[in-house]
Amino acid sequence: MLSRSVEETYKIAEEFAKNLKGGDVIILNGDLGAGKTTFTKGLAKALNIKENITSPTFTLMNIYLSGKLPLYHYDMYRITDEDETREIGLNEYFYGKGICVVEWAENIKNLLPKKLITINITKVDDNSREFEIIK
Repeated sequence: MLSRSVEETYKIAEEFAKNLKGGDVIILNGDLGAGKTTFTKGLAKALNIKENITSPTFTLMNIYLSGKLPLYHYDMYRITDEDETREIGLNEYFYGKGICVVEWAENIKNLLPKKLITINITKVDDNSREFEIIK
């Protein structure tokens, strides 16, 4: 699917969210600036989450509880050792009742559940992104 704007990215995320259920783990793949957090904002909107969605680059995970389902938004960009996240229990949310969205999942690949939804985001140009959803 091709998005040519932030608004179109939100619409793709909202349409995608219609089929989500508690316990789903979503992996967002894409370079810096590809639109991973923008996609997550659209997903949060579809879940009726009221909080402002921000990138959890420095907190590792943001938790949003105001929607239809809890949303756990991970950013594992700065992780260099999987044991870091295991020690603080971040992987336990993968087996809960919320939706987990993980950016830079390759840094914690051994901690991820086997059942994942992968979304590859490719930056086409300054405004356009290509989304590939693999279930």
